[in-house]
Amino acid sequence: MSNKVEYWRANIRLVSVLLAIWFVVSYLFGIFLVEPLNAIRLGGVGLGFWFAQQGSIYVFLILIFVYAKKMNELDRQYDVHED
Repeated sequence: MSNKVEYWRANIRLVSVLLAIWFVVSYLFGIFLVEPLNAIRLGGVGLGFWFAQQGSIYVFLILIFVYAKKMNELDRQYDVHED
């Protein structure tokens, strides 16, 4: 298998994992599991409400930085990095 195909598969695998995390945090925690999570209080509000309003945005920002770091590692591993 060529390096380009392996690189692309590694990239798609990374994106898939990060999108799955974002889905769980924003959609499941913020919509479907909001009632059970609201039993847990965070800063005076329910955790489900917090995820729906702020938590998913924070997680999204963290995922952007994780993606950038991991892609730099993949670029170096497959020798497609920019100097």
